[in-house]
Amino acid sequence: MPTVTRAGIALHYEVTGAGPAIVLTHSFLCDGSMFAEQVPALARTHRVLNVDLRGHGRSGPSESPYTIYDLVADVLTILDAERVDSAIWMGLSIGGFLSLRAALTHPGRVRALIVLDSDAGTESAWKKLKYAAMKWLLESLGPRAIVPAVMPIMLGRTTLRSRPQLRERYRRLFLGVRVRSVCRGIDAITSRDDLLGRLGEITVPTLVLVGEEDRALPPARSRRIAEGIAGAQLVVIPQAGHLASAENPSAVTAAVLPFLATVG
Repeated sequence: MPTVTRAGIALHYEVTGAGPAIVLTHSFLCDGSMFAEQVPALARTHRVLNVDLRGHGRSGPSESPYTIYDLVADVLTILDAERVDSAIWMGLSIGGFLSLRAALTHPGRVRALIVLDSDAGTESAWKKLKYAAMKWLLESLGPRAIVPAVMPIMLGRTTLRSRPQLRERYRRLFLGVRVRSVCRGIDAITSRDDLLGRLGEITVPTLVLVGEEDRALPPARSRRIAEGIAGAQLVVIPQAGHLASAENPSAVTAAVLPFLATVG
């Protein structure tokens, strides 16, 4: 399982399949396993690079400040290591943040975009206050203090009500996060810049997906991404919250595969 190092941080990723490259970047607090249901289908026609972002999964901790643009550079380092000039970027939540910025700052490295449960705007003042409280609780009491509040934000009501195994899987994942890495990630999320006025600069084929039950970044956020990028498609995933790729994986795969066929 390959690992590259950038800024002293070991970046873990998995490579599956052959063909045009598609790079997957997951949500904050999660890891590449959230795309487990999509990888086999994508790998039939594509070379899939499934990344654990810094501070997450099997990648190394990230205890120093960083920005979303540093995450873009991390992914570019992986693409360089794999000798991939241009890839399809598929990112969920913070993975979508970095994918949009890659399309704007390194357009030659982005063949197409698949943006899931994400946003092109800045964080609201209210959410910044909530994130500040989350940081205080994490640093004072550890992950157990935040997990009860995080669960209904990250997972949709259908999952919370009727998918106990998935619910338990993510509860355990959230309990295992690395506190300092999460706090640095919160700083990156809350300090992100506003891309809404620049979406028109993105000219690559774009698919925007969002869970209909997403509370973290509601469907209106995805709708304005799709409206800002010429020709972008918007698909609302039923019975899914913020982690749509894991909560309703078959619906996400069913939306992604026809889009990839049009990219060529």
